[in-house]
Amino acid sequence: MTQPTYTELVELIVEMRVELDSLRAENSALKVRVADLEAQLRTNSQNSSKPPSSDGPNAPAPRSLRRPSKRKPGGQEGHRGQTLQQVSDPDVVIRHEPSCCRGCGSDLTGAAEVDCSRRQVFDIPPIKVHVTEHQIISRRCPCGRTSTGRAPAQAGAPVQYGPTMCAVIIYLFMGQFLSKKRTAQAISELFGIPVSDGSVAAVTARAAGDLTEFLAQVNARIKASQVVHFDETGLRCQGRNHWLHSASTPRFSRLFFHRKRGTEAMNQMGILPGFTGTAVHDAWSPYDTYTAAGHALCNSHLLRELQAVTDHHATTDTPDAWCWADQVTRALLALHHAAAANPEQPVNADTIAEHTMLIRHALLAATHPAGAIGRKHRALARRIKKREEDYLKFAHDPAIPFTNNPAEQEIRMTKIRQKVSGTMRTRKGAENFADLRSYLQTTAKHGIQALAALTQLTSRNPWLPGYP
Repeated sequence: MTQPTYTELVELIVEMRVELDSLRAENSALKVRVADLEAQLRTNSQNSSKPPSSDGPNAPAPRSLRRPSKRKPGGQEGHRGQTLQQVSDPDVVIRHEPSCCRGCGSDLTGAAEVDCSRRQVFDIPPIKVHVTEHQIISRRCPCGRTSTGRAPAQAGAPVQYGPTMCAVIIYLFMGQFLSKKRTAQAISELFGIPVSDGSVAAVTARAAGDLTEFLAQVNARIKASQVVHFDETGLRCQGRNHWLHSASTPRFSRLFFHRKRGTEAMNQMGILPGFTGTAVHDAWSPYDTYTAAGHALCNSHLLRELQAVTDHHATTDTPDAWCWADQVTRALLALHHAAAANPEQPVNADTIAEHTMLIRHALLAATHPAGAIGRKHRALARRIKKREEDYLKFAHDPAIPFTNNPAEQEIRMTKIRQKVSGTMRTRKGAENFADLRSYLQTTAKHGIQALAALTQLTSRNPWLPGYP
């Protein structure tokens, strides 16, 4: 084998250097790609908008924004507990007499009664459906004209379920999220009368159809409020993803089903157009198109996004080094705790200025990794800088909450419905679900028990809040 010449060696070195540069570039790109994939694997309900149900069996330990207190676990001093108490007028009293003296065996008939202890058992008597027959009488006058009595509204057919029975059906189906089949089965077994899946659907549809005026009044009430929470979540219908929108205050709830997530649905819901109060929501951009309203962004969403940055920072070569997201998080929580300490007053202006400066400094000094995850982090930093006023509005105005959690709580029950049913069979059924949940959640906020509110609804006289 001949030895290579000097020229050949130089050419070989040049080729190897070119190949080495190519491999280094490929390696750098692969490192960025691996970092992006690892970041996706670290995504969970605590550092993103993913629901807790998606965390799987290896869910991370829950983190709380609350500071540790010195209080002991359980009920606190002065808290009124709820437990079963004896009543003064029981329905049935049964006396248990001793059969004879346990000392000498003598008969105790007529002996002095020296004590009586009371023990009460709370139970449900056998349930029997009460059937009322309405006889519609016709009589013929001597003049030859026949007149017939009028049947009450709840007796419009030869047989039907009464208002209370219909209320129980809706309560189990919409209030406790049983499936249609299990609702029908429960009613049949509990009350001993036949109920079909179709009957459950018909009762529900009829009740939802009587909510037109209620929904109009709730919309008006929410639209006239100073602060309203907005959110939306996916809801499968006919095998495809649709959306359930919510608008709520401490006194009113409105759920609205639509095939779209954005402004088309928001406009049809009819609350955001013309709304002039403060809309509390996440950073979903369609909300910002309603310029007549003020906007406050949810800091719980922001804290989860910042946590994702912090989690990624912990995987770098310098996990103990300063992290801009950690500084922003600490400043936000400090303002949150200051607002919670005096909920009736704005946070002190000097405190706001101090922590706002910390947030701004962190954003100025922030560095970001390469690749998709870096682009995501930069976008987050830009949004915080651009929407600083909307994120910190809670510190300036005690009426503005720190988070949009109330809106998320409004739609949380939707996920239970979806887990039970998998998907809504029809769009009309999904709309009925949204309307009836609006009614149940609003009446609950006014201290009306679900069964009482539903009985009023199935009596064709729904509870109404009135116009503002």
